[in-house]
Amino acid sequence: MKKAAAFLGIGTHNVYFVKADDQGKMIPEDLEIQVQKAKEEGAVPFLVAATSGTTVLGAFDPLDGIADICEKYNLWFHVDGSWGGSALLSRKYRKLLHGISRADSVAWNPHKMLMAGIQCCALLVKDNTDLLKRCHSAEASYLFQQDKFYDVRYDTGDKSIQCSRRADAFKFWMMWKALGTIGLEERVNRTLALSKYLATEIKKRDGFELLWEPEYANICFWYIPPSLREMDKKGPEYWQRLNQVAPTIKERMMKKGNMMIGYQPHRDKVNFFRQIVISPQVSREDMDFVLDEIELLGRDL
Repeated sequence: MKKAAAFLGIGTHNVYFVKADDQGKMIPEDLEIQVQKAKEEGAVPFLVAATSGTTVLGAFDPLDGIADICEKYNLWFHVDGSWGGSALLSRKYRKLLHGISRADSVAWNPHKMLMAGIQCCALLVKDNTDLLKRCHSAEASYLFQQDKFYDVRYDTGDKSIQCSRRADAFKFWMMWKALGTIGLEERVNRTLALSKYLATEIKKRDGFELLWEPEYANICFWYIPPSLREMDKKGPEYWQRLNQVAPTIKERMMKKGNMMIGYQPHRDKVNFFRQIVISPQVSREDMDFVLDEIELLGRDL
């Protein structure tokens, strides 16, 4: 959000951050506090950005509660569904995005969960009065003339900031035609089933600890080497040593050349692994391999 504010030229000081709960979900009550605070400070609130599928935890903000506040204060309600938006294709999991129909705009990246060829992003806007064209068009006389012999609605370049661009929508259209809506739904369902399998296996294994029960495909966990398992978790030495485990294992797996798994800290949590499952070619055996290999690479730490 800070980067977006900088690009827009409104200044990063005009971004008001809203508290999230322990699961990473926006707290609507604090959103209203921030709106009122901004108004008291002389700012003019105009947009609220919620997230469906956060980067680290895979959390889904409570969209209905946020929408209520946006309607109360006449604020544009945007939902970043870049990662989690594909759950809408699943009849089983679309409930994660309950309330998204109340959003004014939604960002969606089919190149993420659905694995369309990168780059493949969509901005969906509820307004049907050609809002994007009214915002972005400079009405240049040498482009997109309105007196052409065909339906000029097909000239979409004036709706985007960059004008000339690749036809990124075409590859996703082809993918959708090839797999069908049911095929895309099955891809989402299979991915989330594998994620749940991995989480279940982590809870079964000695030395592995799940940080949060996953809501989506983000599986966050620690590997705890045998040398740390009897240490007092209340002492600082335990957490200092555990903080080095994931980076060391990551270095070893990269040098070995068999896996690439991200890690990071989060709030008061020291470095942990974050496994994102999205490939339709991944199997349960692959999930078992991930855990086996992490244990192999880290058991001597």
